[in-house]
Amino acid sequence: MDDDIPTPTDTLSVETDPVETNPPNADYQPAFEGQTRINGVTTETEYTAGIFAEGLNSAWGMTNLPDGRILVTEKNGTMRIVSQSGALSNPITGIPEVNSSGQGGLLDVAVDPAFTENSMVYWSFSQNGEGGTATAVAKGRLSDDESQIEDAEVIYTAIPEFESTAHYGSRLVWDGQGNLFVSTGDRSSMASRPEAQELDAALGKVLRITTDGEPVAGNPFLNQEGALPEIYSYGHRNVQGLAIHPVTGDLWEAELGPRGGDEVNIIEAGNNYGWPVINYGLEYSGEPIGQGITQQEGMEQPVYYWDPVISPSGITFYSGNMISEWTNDLFLAALSGQHIIRLVIEDDTVVGEERLLEEEGQRFRDVLEGSDGALYALTDGDNGRIYRISL
Repeated sequence: MDDDIPTPTDTLSVETDPVETNPPNADYQPAFEGQTRINGVTTETEYTAGIFAEGLNSAWGMTNLPDGRILVTEKNGTMRIVSQSGALSNPITGIPEVNSSGQGGLLDVAVDPAFTENSMVYWSFSQNGEGGTATAVAKGRLSDDESQIEDAEVIYTAIPEFESTAHYGSRLVWDGQGNLFVSTGDRSSMASRPEAQELDAALGKVLRITTDGEPVAGNPFLNQEGALPEIYSYGHRNVQGLAIHPVTGDLWEAELGPRGGDEVNIIEAGNNYGWPVINYGLEYSGEPIGQGITQQEGMEQPVYYWDPVISPSGITFYSGNMISEWTNDLFLAALSGQHIIRLVIEDDTVVGEERLLEEEGQRFRDVLEGSDGALYALTDGDNGRIYRISL
């Protein structure tokens, strides 16, 4: 590994002042102590971080292959395989057309739990349609020579389509029962924003579908008239982070706020997470959002929020023991924040926050615990990188 960045060797894992020192955009008060600007912490273990791979083109998502390699998406509609030495494969083709304008393109990726037997890959992307664009999910088989996706088919489209190139979501994560959680965004328009509260629209939602794109039995709105049966939770703005807690099995989520109000939530089936009725941010103009309220009965509070924003994208829980003090902590890739966030979690509560790789000045798009127990951090833009954090 080249370009190693040494970390301090005598740093103690003690509480410090909060890592955020800039003033907030809004003067909202948190709903409970520790909901924002928790005390900082510092990793005690001496670790090393450095560039593992580079040369990616607007990378967006990544996932582990069973043999320890990493499969990465690029917004223009190709995938790459990154070897265990950091070498990039040629682009993998055969993926249906994506709309890569704005925030769109080929987005997240997940491999089938039975990949060693069936070579199936699932991905989310922005799909062109007659009424605009939509977040969609597709699947296909990785060819034996790993050069292309075979028999690609779209299994799900989040309706309604909308004329926008922003706020598609979207992450994919397995539910532990062979089904996929899929996140969507509100499509970033005053016209589409209210759809996050509507159960007949798949915008601003966490969805749960089968590998054929059907609603999962047991979904909370399966038999409710006028509701989409694939909806699992609603009231979200733009969810780009999903992860399963390695101990509790709970689904955790991170979503981007507007001017302030980035959130981390624990997702429970059928719950309403408030957007755009309640929020800890402001419009980009500085005006309040709606009535400018942060709490309302029947709407969930975030476990944690940021103001000003750090723009969280991909998230992961660290379940390994290479760096044992990180076990069960939540890591988030920050775009505008240009760092990796470590949140120390105890009993579903954030008790400490740390910033990693701040000195790199990179927009981080995704973060992944590798098969080897190291932590991998993906950057976006031209000549995208993967950093490896390990002992």
